[in-house]
Amino acid sequence: MEHKTGIEDFYVIKNNKKLRMGYTTGSCAAGAAKAAAFMLLNHQSLEEVALVTPKGIELHLEVLDICREEERVSCAVRKDGGDDPDATNGILVCADVRKVSEPGIHIDGGKGVGRVTKPGLEQPVGNAAINRVPRMMIRQGIEETCEAAGYEGGISVVISVPEGEEVAKKTFNPRLGIMGGISVLGTSGIVEPMSEAALIRSIQVEMDMQKAAGARCLLITPGNYGQAFVKEQMHLDLDNAMKCSNFVGETIDMAVADELEGILFVAHIGKFIKVAGGIMNTHSRCADSRAELMAAFALRAGADLEQAKQILDTLTTEEAVTLLEKYGLKEKVMPLIIERIIYYLDHRAYGKLKLGLVLFSNEHGLLGMTDNVQELLEKIEG
Repeated sequence: MEHKTGIEDFYVIKNNKKLRMGYTTGSCAAGAAKAAAFMLLNHQSLEEVALVTPKGIELHLEVLDICREEERVSCAVRKDGGDDPDATNGILVCADVRKVSEPGIHIDGGKGVGRVTKPGLEQPVGNAAINRVPRMMIRQGIEETCEAAGYEGGISVVISVPEGEEVAKKTFNPRLGIMGGISVLGTSGIVEPMSEAALIRSIQVEMDMQKAAGARCLLITPGNYGQAFVKEQMHLDLDNAMKCSNFVGETIDMAVADELEGILFVAHIGKFIKVAGGIMNTHSRCADSRAELMAAFALRAGADLEQAKQILDTLTTEEAVTLLEKYGLKEKVMPLIIERIIYYLDHRAYGKLKLGLVLFSNEHGLLGMTDNVQELLEKIEG
């Protein structure tokens, strides 16, 4: 009979699809630690552990790989990310709990849990990459178990992830300076599939790390096309670049809040033509208008009605740029687009950031840039 965890009936709706929720590596760590502590202090086995997540959902987690000794107990909980495409889905998160002479609850990471090597992350350099909320959940579960058992001594908890080192290669951890394994994460204990909030948090984490490393200006690309252009055409080190995905507006908001000095965006016109229309989330489900904006700028640069209609009929921005070149309008249109993009970026930043742009096309290469690119690059490269 399949084990029921209590998360089975929780869903979110994304793009008209019903996606099942899951639970975080933090919930797994807290559940395993609580179960191990119970078995250690009560000298009995446990097949299931109850855990109330910060979101208020109670989980009933199956306890696996139990190893009981007189002074220590270890066990594991398997991660279920629901319908979220997460590299950590299905991995075991283990807890080794033992009594120690030093009072209090001592939490650390073992094999497969990363170590923080760069400043600017939630945990200080040298700490295991077990974030604040999972630490709180682990501590709370251990405290409840100790109180119920009447135990007042010290407890050591070591969280490990047997597959963590390999799985971490598929995450942002190496780039963030978290070495040797995954992070134990989660602010609510529950995974909401395809969560935009989680993606934005990951951008904030990387931005905070860049700031802590001394960066005052950032080199930002929406995605892989931009990073490839930075490396192959601008010959810059990608260590100084970060991605903002579709979240242009949120990225500017975070940079302003972090009191950074500026951002140089290196962007494909297919994404940033939308910004020229004031669209700050460039995902296609939020807005498109690429052909409409390209046609509008072409008209402003002198295109006739038939040329504008042909641009409106294009399926890709690359195709529209080809038509602009054919009509002899590309050199007139691009400065207009760049000027308008900067207008909307400045508006979002309330003038509190120096903003620059390098705009390119995969087929046509560099399309244009703002006058302050070199100045921003000198600040970025230090």
